[in-house]
Amino acid sequence: HKAKGKLTCRERIAALVDPGSFREINMLAETQTFEFDMQKKKILGDGVVTGFGTVGGRKVLVYSQDVTVFGGSAGRAHGEKINLLLRMSRKIGVPVVGLYESAGGRIQDGMQNESGYGQMFWENTQCSGVVPQIAAIMGACTGGGVYSPAIMDFIVQVKSTAHLFITGPGVIKEVTGEENSFESLGGTDVHARQSGVAHLAADSDQHCCELIRKLLSYLPSNNRETPPVMRSQDEPDRAAEKLIEIVPAEPTKTYDMRDVIRELTDLGDFFEIHPGFAKNIIVGFGRLDGKVVGVVANQPRVLGGVIDIDAADKAARFIRFCDCFNVPLIVLADVPGYLPGSDQEKRGIIRHGAKMLYAFSEATVPKITIVIRKYYGGAIPAMCCHETGADLLLAWPTAEFAMLGSKAAVPILYRKEIAEAADPEKVRQEKIIEYKETILSPYYSASKQYVDGVIRPADSRRWLIWGLDLFKDKKPELKVWKKHGNIPL
Repeated sequence: HKAKGKLTCRERIAALVDPGSFREINMLAETQTFEFDMQKKKILGDGVVTGFGTVGGRKVLVYSQDVTVFGGSAGRAHGEKINLLLRMSRKIGVPVVGLYESAGGRIQDGMQNESGYGQMFWENTQCSGVVPQIAAIMGACTGGGVYSPAIMDFIVQVKSTAHLFITGPGVIKEVTGEENSFESLGGTDVHARQSGVAHLAADSDQHCCELIRKLLSYLPSNNRETPPVMRSQDEPDRAAEKLIEIVPAEPTKTYDMRDVIRELTDLGDFFEIHPGFAKNIIVGFGRLDGKVVGVVANQPRVLGGVIDIDAADKAARFIRFCDCFNVPLIVLADVPGYLPGSDQEKRGIIRHGAKMLYAFSEATVPKITIVIRKYYGGAIPAMCCHETGADLLLAWPTAEFAMLGSKAAVPILYRKEIAEAADPEKVRQEKIIEYKETILSPYYSASKQYVDGVIRPADSRRWLIWGLDLFKDKKPELKVWKKHGNIPL
C-alpha cells in the first residue's frame, strides 16, 4: 500500500484534520457474521476508522476505509459505524467527510449488508441538504462502494491511484469482450473530464486532503448557518479597471471568463468546481468583501459559452447546492444560447436544459446577474433573468439582449425590405446596425425595466457587494404547500 505512494487510512485522517484534534469512536467494533469462518477473522474496527476532529478549528466528522482489512469491503459492522457517524452529523449539524477505498459490499455478510451497507445510502440521502457531505476517492472503489459517494455533495478523486467504477475490467471483458484498464475505465480522466462524477482531481492523497480542507473553508457547517466570513484584505470599493482590458467589446472575440471572476473577487480568490468537466460553463466559490459567494458563468473560450447537456447538469447541481447551504449566487452571462444539433436533441437537451431553469427558479438565496455581452434566446432564463429569480439584473454597455442575434434575426424580420431593395446587401447591413442599436441594446432593455441598470464594467465589483448587502436578509416568499418539486432529472 505504501509502495504505491498512498497514505494509510489513519494517515489520511491526520492529513485532513487539525493536528491532534481527531478522536476515534467504535474502534473495537468487530464483524458479527458467523458464516464462512468469519468469527476466526475478526479484526478490530472492521476495516473503517470513524471519529471526529476539527478542520480550520471547525468540527467535522470523518470516516476512512482501510483497504488492508478485507479489501476495505463494507460488512454490517463496517456499515453501521459509518451510519452512526452520518446520523450524528445531522443531530449536531456538522459536515461529514468520507475517505473511500473499498471493494464494495462484503459478500460473506450476505443480506446482513443491507442493515449496514445498504442503509448507508438512506443515511446519505437524509443528510443531503442538511450538512455538507464530501467524499474522497483514494483508491479503487467498485460495485456498491461507488453509490455512497455519488449521493454526497462533492467527490475528490486522486489521480492514478484511485479508480471508480461499478463493474471492473475483468467482468466487462467476460461479459462484453471489451478490454479496459482500471485507468481507462474509472480514472480521473474519465470522471473529472468526461462523466462529471468527480468534482475535483487531486495529485496525491495529501493534495486530496488539502483540497477538502480548502473546500470546507467556503461551506457552512449545516443548512441553518451561513458560510464563514473572513476579514477581507481587499477594498470593497475597489474599481475593477482591468475588466475593460480582459473583455473585448466585439461579441465575436473570445476571452477567459475566469480572468473576469478573479478581477471581481477578493484578491482573485476563486475555487473552481468541476474545472475539467463541461468547460463551457464555470462554477465555483469565491469571496466578496469577505463573504462567500457561488459563481455561475459562461466560458466564451469553449464552444462560445453555449449551454449543452453537461453544462446544464453541472450548473444545476451547483446552484441547488448553494441554495441548500445559504450561499448567494453571482451569475456572469455571456451566452449565445443552447447548443444546437441532432445529437443534443436526441440526448435530451430539453430535459437537461430545463434543470437550470428549475434550479434558479427554486433557489431562494440572493441572486445577482451581470450580463457582460451576449444574452440570447432560451439561455436568457437559464442564466437567471428576473423571471427565473434574479434579485438584481445588471448589464455592461457591451451587453446584447435578444431572442436571436442580429445576423439571424434581420433576414427574418426584414425579409421583404431586403428582397425588394435595389442593393439587398446594403439594406441588410443597415438593418443589422439598426437592430443592434435598438432591440439588442442594453439601454433599450433598461428603458423597458427589464434591466435594473447599465453599469460601467469597472463598477461591477462594487455593485455586487452593494447588492449582496441589500439582499442579505432576503426572506423566501410564501409558497403553496408541497413535499418537494419534481425537477426534470
